[in-house]
Amino acid sequence: MAWLGDMFGRTPVVPVVRLHGVIGGIGRLPGARGLTLAQVAPWLERAFGLRGAKAVALSINSPGGAPVQSALIAGRVRALAAEKKLPVIAFIEDVAASGGYWLASAADEIYADPASVVGSIGVISAGFGFAGALERLGIERRLHVQGERKSLLDPFRPERPEDVARLERLQRDIHEQFKAQIRQRRGARLKGEEAALFSGEIWTGREALALGLVDGLGDLRGEMRRRFGDKVKLRPIGGESGWLRRRFGLGGEVAAEALALIEERAAYARFGL
Repeated sequence: MAWLGDMFGRTPVVPVVRLHGVIGGIGRLPGARGLTLAQVAPWLERAFGLRGAKAVALSINSPGGAPVQSALIAGRVRALAAEKKLPVIAFIEDVAASGGYWLASAADEIYADPASVVGSIGVISAGFGFAGALERLGIERRLHVQGERKSLLDPFRPERPEDVARLERLQRDIHEQFKAQIRQRRGARLKGEEAALFSGEIWTGREALALGLVDGLGDLRGEMRRRFGDKVKLRPIGGESGWLRRRFGLGGEVAAEALALIEERAAYARFGL
């Protein structure tokens, strides 16, 4: 009969939205990998619409990913928080870096483990160049475009300075948007020089607390019990379908998902995880 207590507000309830994984679509199975607004929006609607909710907790474990999806998800969190008038509290597990920290910044308060990896407020782009390999193999690259700037950093041609300049322009703009998000959400809580905070550096949770990037050290269950009592009910929301697809290879796309797993692990490996 616990649900009756939840319905009539006798038992404090806190929905927990799991935002775990790389941000953006990875792999070909719908919803199999990667956090996108399309995947996360139903979870957020359920969490903020839960009867008797005292707050919404975000469980974050993400090395980052697509900046647009980071901004869209964070924006939806703030819109629902304003609509439902519920506080949002983020809890960082192993990592909230780059877009993962963008997600955390949507919360009113951020908590981390002392050893969590936090920060990486910057923009990165990586790739490979195969021009020399093609030449040695005697392979001719054929590319036809309309619009002189249609091609950007073609990996099968030598890198051109003008292409690098175009990429850096895009990165600067995205970085400025990222910095604006953190300034708006963290405000006076930020400590230290912006040149260091927005350098792309990463810190432990303990260091992030001293810099004002997080508000406290602790875990989700312990903090929710401290705030709402030992009888508080945590209601996990989201994250199930992707795991099932990965675990059992639904849809016959095992090879594609194996490659997606490699890509995901590479994203975490950048932070030693």
